[in-house]
Amino acid sequence: MVLQLCLRMIQRRAWTKSSTLLTIINSIDKSLVVLHQLHLSLSSSQLHLLPRLNSLVSELNSMSNLSEKCNIQIPVEVLSLIDDGKNPDEFTRDVLNSCISRNQVTKGKTDAFKELGKHILEELEETFPDEVDKYREIRATSAAAEAKRLQSVLTNGDAKVKSEL
Repeated sequence: MVLQLCLRMIQRRAWTKSSTLLTIINSIDKSLVVLHQLHLSLSSSQLHLLPRLNSLVSELNSMSNLSEKCNIQIPVEVLSLIDDGKNPDEFTRDVLNSCISRNQVTKGKTDAFKELGKHILEELEETFPDEVDKYREIRATSAAAEAKRLQSVLTNGDAKVKSEL
């Protein structure tokens, strides 16, 4: 069962070394077939046990050799879920939900800082109107210079600059 779930996980990933991946998938398939045959032979007769065990060992050796060429990083939590008989997609869902919630917290902090900046600028404008006007001029000049710099960097010229004051 663990091999089948690992096989599904491997098949879902996009790999640049597709020939190595196909070889690994074939090796896993062969191992599953040999395990199934081994299970059937244990229940029926002991005669075919040794050749099937040798076949299983050779397939496991083949997978071990192929694993050196392929670097798959599977989180330990996923393996624990598989061992518990749960769907590994639960881990992906939990990670995505965690990222979404952290993103919302970060967005809230960003929005709070933007509001704080606007509030401070409004307070400064009431107290020091001339200095705030100079600040806005400097900020507009530097934003225009940055926009020109970005336009020259981008070849397609589709740079969009959002001015925030």
